[in-house]
Amino acid sequence: MTDYTIITVGRQFGSGGHEIANRLAERLDIPLYDRNLISMAAHELSLSYEEVENVDETILGKFLSGYVVNTGSYTVFMNGNEENIPLSDKVFRTQTAIMKKLAKRGSCIFVGRCADYILGDYSNCINVFVKAYKDDRVRRIMKKYRLNEKDAWSEIKKIDRERKLYYEAHTGREWGSTDTHEIVFNASLMGIEGVTDALEGIYRKWEK
Repeated sequence: MTDYTIITVGRQFGSGGHEIANRLAERLDIPLYDRNLISMAAHELSLSYEEVENVDETILGKFLSGYVVNTGSYTVFMNGNEENIPLSDKVFRTQTAIMKKLAKRGSCIFVGRCADYILGDYSNCINVFVKAYKDDRVRRIMKKYRLNEKDAWSEIKKIDRERKLYYEAHTGREWGSTDTHEIVFNASLMGIEGVTDALEGIYRKWEK
């Protein structure tokens, strides 16, 4: 058993999960790993940030984006030759190795990228998922990306679908379910500050 605590945050797009993780990291003065994992993976793979970003938290990359991929067909695909393995999977493998190294350094927060599954052998993890009601998510995305309501909802559905397929293909678990994640927060009911307060309380109690 380690003497520090790790928090993993899964999230629906537009739920405020990243903002919660960011506020919590500032309060607890611990590292937050989210999009900076893209830079780390790009460095390890000798690729540009943009190349890795394009496949981050997606299953097969753009060349197969028109196909509906389930866990079974993904597994068959991944058993092919190394040269046929998509960049998205190479990124996943690289990020997995990076996350395991970072998790050994001390308390930190990981956002997305199957962190709860990757660190499943760590007994010092608090695994949470953040969701929110549709209207709140749409308003958040409209404001953040300056989109109209229709385009915001379309983007939310697209990103959520990608995250769901990515998570379930790599883990065999149901993305966002109470059976998969130890704690599920509804940011629409509790508010960003309320969820942050709750997680801070859990973390500090756990640390004691």
